[in-house]
Amino acid sequence: MAPASTADIVSFPTFAKPVPREQFIDAMGQAVTGVTIITTSGGAGRAGITVSAVSSVTADPPLLLACMHRDSPACEKVRRNGIFCVNVLKDSHSAVADVFAGRGQRDVFESKFDCTLWGSLVTGAPAMGDALAVFDCRPQTSQVVGSHRVFFGIVVGTRTSEGVPLLYASRAYGRPQWG
Repeated sequence: MAPASTADIVSFPTFAKPVPREQFIDAMGQAVTGVTIITTSGGAGRAGITVSAVSSVTADPPLLLACMHRDSPACEKVRRNGIFCVNVLKDSHSAVADVFAGRGQRDVFESKFDCTLWGSLVTGAPAMGDALAVFDCRPQTSQVVGSHRVFFGIVVGTRTSEGVPLLYASRAYGRPQWG
């Protein structure tokens, strides 16, 4: 995929003042999202973080985006390692999500990676052994937008398994009714 030219980048003027941060967070809390763990490994070290801001971008080429707080150590390691893996969690993985979010039983494990089994696909980034889906990626580009860095990753490997996705809304985990 060819890099975007400056003609492809369009900026729009801001006509209205944005809503207050807390108002935005409260409203976004009503949106249902899937729960993922973004992982990386390499010269900059191994890292993982729970995120809900992941989305497909295109199927041709297979490309997705993942957003991480720009001050997160995991974000910097993804940037420096040049690889990341999106691990889509099952409804039985809420404790794993909490560990990688810095909550829950993290103090029980020497490393947060000890809370479940890991392997790898193409890039060598940690791929959760029983994730619902795994997307192994090489960043094509990334950009800081506000408080976050948005990574656009070319998907170089995938794996899926049977199960029901872990959902997040109203600051709580859930599962779809069909599951």
